[in-house]
Amino acid sequence: MIAQAAGFAVLAAISPTALLVMAVFLGSANPRRTALFYVTGAMLMTVVMAVAVLLILRGAGLDQPRTHAPRYGLRLGLGILALASAAFVARRRPREPEPKPEPASDPRPKKTGLIARLTTHPRPGTAFVAGVILFAPSATFIAAVQVVATANATVAATALAMVIVVLITVLIVWLPLLAFLAAPDATSRRLVMLNAWLRTNGRVLLISGLAVGGLILIIDGAAGLAGG
Repeated sequence: MIAQAAGFAVLAAISPTALLVMAVFLGSANPRRTALFYVTGAMLMTVVMAVAVLLILRGAGLDQPRTHAPRYGLRLGLGILALASAAFVARRRPREPEPKPEPASDPRPKKTGLIARLTTHPRPGTAFVAGVILFAPSATFIAAVQVVATANATVAATALAMVIVVLITVLIVWLPLLAFLAAPDATSRRLVMLNAWLRTNGRVLLISGLAVGGLILIIDGAAGLAGG
């Protein structure tokens, strides 16, 4: 149970955008406080949604043997959702590089994304909001929690599995923060190099993670329904 849930959590943790945002916050005027608020927002969203999904699934009785078909049907649906997300990202036109500033005489406001606006002038408050937004639950995260929620496990084993799922899901932001606290200069240099790679390959990495997770969920869900 823990190994399977951790595997889905690893797929849920693939977020090039979240890492790029962390690099921005660690390069801000107050890097430690700003990055800490970012991690806090990410952790809070992840914990709240993990507990909510766990309670919803168990409240619906999906941990009972009689709900075998609905349990695997949900997993199949999550797989289809993950594949649809991968297709959406693949079809979506990559964001163009930032254009050169227009003359000051042009009063029209420039359109920017929400995350871009939150990271333009990094502050602890905006960093917290960015963490909450970027760590909204994905299909693979819900699948990880579902594995735990529908397992015939003790309270202690369930709690341990949930902690592991949360820590792995948020790994991509709390690990860079710990590394920065231990070695600021070295971490900053590595993040610069990593972010340069992510700007080129991050989209492919995200699509691959969604597609792999979706296929695993579809195969597992379909096999469970067929075997039921």
